[in-house]
Amino acid sequence: MNQECFQRVSLVLSELGFTINYAGFNYVAYAVSLCMQEPDRLLLVTKWLYPDVARRYHTSPACVERNIRTICKLSWERNPALVREMARHPLTEKPSNTELIAILTTYLSAENDPDAEQGHQLSMPLKENW
Repeated sequence: MNQECFQRVSLVLSELGFTINYAGFNYVAYAVSLCMQEPDRLLLVTKWLYPDVARRYHTSPACVERNIRTICKLSWERNPALVREMARHPLTEKPSNTELIAILTTYLSAENDPDAEQGHQLSMPLKENW
């Protein structure tokens, strides 16, 4: 995992009101780092992303999912305006785990690309062979 990427995700999570003492903090940071490297991971969150995060932190995919769900719930309760701002599209309810990971991935990817347009969403690569 890229240390710089992890630090940037950690900074965004701290802006949302989280500290490292939340188990989900590291899980979200690592998941977003993985998705920034390979956006296809967002297509198979429960089959691919959660198991990779679980292996890294020596826990179960169910534990990863539960702790990320807690981060989603609390981020929406604590700072829905910032979550909406990062999403760059209207949100009327708490994002799901996958949505929050995608929002953070898109937000940080756009930060990396100074030429990115406001409102640009992460483009998901398409498979060439159907």
